[in-house]
Amino acid sequence: MRNRRLIWAVAPLLAAFGMADAAAAKSCSSVWIPTWASSQMLPTGENLLPKGVLGGATLRQVVRTSVAGQRLRVRLSNVASPDPLGISGVTVAQSADPASSAIKGETLRRVLFDGRREVMIPAGAEYLSDPVALAPAALESLVVSIHHPEEPAAQTSHPGSRATSYVLPGDHLNDPAMPGAKTFDHWFSLASVEAETCAPAGAIVALGDSITDGRGATTNGNDRWTDRLAARLQGEPRLRHLAVLNQGIGGNRLLKDGLGPNALARLDRDVLAQPGARYLIVLEGINDIGTLTREAPVSEAAHAELVSRMIGAYRQIVQRAHARGIKVIGATILPFGSNTYYHPDARNEADRQAVNRWIRQPGNFDAFVDLDAVMRDPARPDRLRAEYDVGDGLHPSPAGYRAMADAIPLKLFQ
Repeated sequence: MRNRRLIWAVAPLLAAFGMADAAAAKSCSSVWIPTWASSQMLPTGENLLPKGVLGGATLRQVVRTSVAGQRLRVRLSNVASPDPLGISGVTVAQSADPASSAIKGETLRRVLFDGRREVMIPAGAEYLSDPVALAPAALESLVVSIHHPEEPAAQTSHPGSRATSYVLPGDHLNDPAMPGAKTFDHWFSLASVEAETCAPAGAIVALGDSITDGRGATTNGNDRWTDRLAARLQGEPRLRHLAVLNQGIGGNRLLKDGLGPNALARLDRDVLAQPGARYLIVLEGINDIGTLTREAPVSEAAHAELVSRMIGAYRQIVQRAHARGIKVIGATILPFGSNTYYHPDARNEADRQAVNRWIRQPGNFDAFVDLDAVMRDPARPDRLRAEYDVGDGLHPSPAGYRAMADAIPLKLFQ
């Protein structure tokens, strides 16, 4: 009898909690934000797939989410091509192993575009899919498979995926794995995966070069500094609504095109157009400083001009981001004094110090993160700490990327 009274006493409480949950769900204002993104560009050299590889084949790519959602949708890209891109089918599934082509078969979903399996993406455009009934979890690997009926006229790619992709002739959209597939560490025509979630969701966009892209990180290991930052945010209940979008390109520069368009040229598409972008972390400029004198020394006036123009580019980024209500966080440029590709001298180091002084100056950025202070060797501050150096004097190791992410105060996003 006592147990029966207890049940009757608890039942109204459970009902009340249930009504509260239902009310909370009903009051949820649904928004779409990217849970993963990559900067798309025209690949060249060794980053370009041989002609004929994609035509009539299935391309399977693995990406890592940063926030959870109730549904997802996929954004495909044809921004680098002068001709339309035909796609005959796309599927998405949870990965069974991020280092393989295997998927969890029960999670496989067909991706539709305007209710159809096939889509024709106009030249220079991107195309967003219909919502897919697959709920992405935070920090999980998803597999997106694309079937190309014909060889693309020009490839659109993100060369530095740090993740293995798979291509196999024929339609393998529904296959549980793709044994015998050719492999490469690039993404193609995949701009973002968006998650439907509750407001107030938002995104932190990281704009940078190979140090943001993850050169030196573990292939399929998801240990770039942006990955670690996303994991830290998921460890804070009040910040789990913030996605982290890596828009780094290896070799990228603030002022001139190199590998990919310069930072100012790609700012609109890669940052300002990202749904829900609230914060921008800018870590870019080391390639501008390094390339200035890589071939030959230059005058003192040329050094001063570079510093002035880099600061001008930062100002442009801040002003344009502010116009969209985005908070901009500057990151100081890391030391690279022992790098043999750029072989910097004391004058290059003076340029770096001058730029970093400006970044640290209050009022230039909304806030700054002093990654230089974290990563430099105390005994030789123009060089990376040995334990954070992948071995080339320029790019951090996985331990270095972790130190970079851990140095970013989460209070910046509160």
